[in-house]
Amino acid sequence: MARLPLASRATAPAGQETTFDEIMAGGPVPPYGPGSVLAHVPEAGKHATALNQYLRNHSSLPTKAAELAMLVAAREMDCQHIWNAHAKSARDAGVPDGVVDAIRDGQALPPLAADESAVINLGREILRNHQVSRGGYQSALEVFGQQGVIELTLVLGNYTMLAMLINTFETDLLPERAEPLLQKITG
Repeated sequence: MARLPLASRATAPAGQETTFDEIMAGGPVPPYGPGSVLAHVPEAGKHATALNQYLRNHSSLPTKAAELAMLVAAREMDCQHIWNAHAKSARDAGVPDGVVDAIRDGQALPPLAADESAVINLGREILRNHQVSRGGYQSALEVFGQQGVIELTLVLGNYTMLAMLINTFETDLLPERAEPLLQKITG
């Protein structure tokens, strides 16, 4: 059960009521996921949403790479919501089922295409080690170019931030989820 009640105009911080109204003009307060948390601080939500929209709709990254990066962040952060929101999208964008399932289950990866390897290696290195090796960086650079590596890193960071919000406030999962739950990976 979520740790926050549903946000409302009355719960918006002083001076952020107008921003709350602007954000909610498109529909009701989201009952799930990061939007349900960000609605409590509308100014931060507006800026986080703008970055997310740029990365999803205007970056140079192919959809396959962006969706795979979202899954890497979700798995590394053990974020059920992001995993369930993006596993099907990643599959639909061309990430093979075997790759999605191996990431989910913490299993050895099947043979990877160059773009898949670049995303997974860069993502795991930065999220696990907080550094990226020369080889991991070079591989990503060769596949995606400078702008693409910057945007890939932003996707990983953005979805890590969203996972932190979701995990901290224990937002509820979407009721229509189809993916199996993430299991804790030990080792």
